[in-house]
Amino acid sequence: MEIFAWDKYGGFGRATRLIGRELVKKGIEVFAVVPRRKRQKEFEILDGIKVFSFRKSNPFYARKLFKKCNADIYHSEEPSFGTYLALKEMSHKIHLVTSRDPRFLSDWLREFKDPSYNKFQVLANYFYEDSFFVKKSVRKANKVFCAAKFLNGKVSKKYSLKNEVGFLPTPIEVPQKEIVKSEFPTVCYLARWDKRKRPDLFFQLAKSFPEVKFIAVGKGRNINYDRYLRKKYSNLKNLTMTGFINQFETNEISEILETSWILVNTATREGLPNSFLEAMAHKCAILSSLNPENVTERFGYYVKNNNFKEGLKKLLDNDNWRMKGEQGQNYVKENYELNRSIEQHIKIYKNLLNNSGG
Repeated sequence: MEIFAWDKYGGFGRATRLIGRELVKKGIEVFAVVPRRKRQKEFEILDGIKVFSFRKSNPFYARKLFKKCNADIYHSEEPSFGTYLALKEMSHKIHLVTSRDPRFLSDWLREFKDPSYNKFQVLANYFYEDSFFVKKSVRKANKVFCAAKFLNGKVSKKYSLKNEVGFLPTPIEVPQKEIVKSEFPTVCYLARWDKRKRPDLFFQLAKSFPEVKFIAVGKGRNINYDRYLRKKYSNLKNLTMTGFINQFETNEISEILETSWILVNTATREGLPNSFLEAMAHKCAILSSLNPENVTERFGYYVKNNNFKEGLKKLLDNDNWRMKGEQGQNYVKENYELNRSIEQHIKIYKNLLNNSGG
């Protein structure tokens, strides 16, 4: 559906680029076929990945690109109409699906209520990602996975799957060096500044805790909303607004997470965000009103009734965040660590190829 480049910076695209980059390092030829973004050419090379793109107005052109790749395995990082087209064009090949954020109608309605960009964009996404053709192609795939364990049942129900849904974790880089936290209480936010993600709650928290340092990473797709937030909260002396940071070009986000004590997530709906796992890998506790895979409750504070103030106080009291952060890092090491995840991908690919006689 996307790759982390050309002004399209989301969790699906980040996972796609990271997996592709690491597979290239292992000597595997990797292609990506994605909708074209601004300033993107039909063919580019990104971290060794051969990236083909098609105009959004003509998704059927992707069939030609899937044929051009002539890959052994077609792996959809979140199902879409592209999954259907790949299966249609290259039905004799192996097709895999990793569902990262399965959405029922109620989830789509929530996004429609508070769109990242506009309501038309949500409708367009719905038809491209959730049509009858997409659901049909997921059921026809050789193997279906979820990127987080708690999504297993939801994926199975959404696509009416008879076979077991496997767990194929998103690779997360865990720092090998010793992590040194800031001497001062430091809280960070790492997400798009979209209304559905409610970044204003983070800024209000910064206003309520002047003795705590707050770092807000990101920007909004809606320029007017982004501008409104920056103007309204720019006077807070304990708040730093970094703007967008490209993780594939700089280590700045890792450096922010290394010094931060707590990651705050204020969204109304998520799967298991990469930011949760990245923060936990850096020994940050999680403060969120969402509890995917129970990670917030286990490795931070699960906020009820939007009372983020109470949650922040409890994590700061007696350095409660520190033990939660250390436990969270161990969880990421055991389940999502980059090398382990990539080896799991390769093992699955090899087994499917061997079983197919490839």
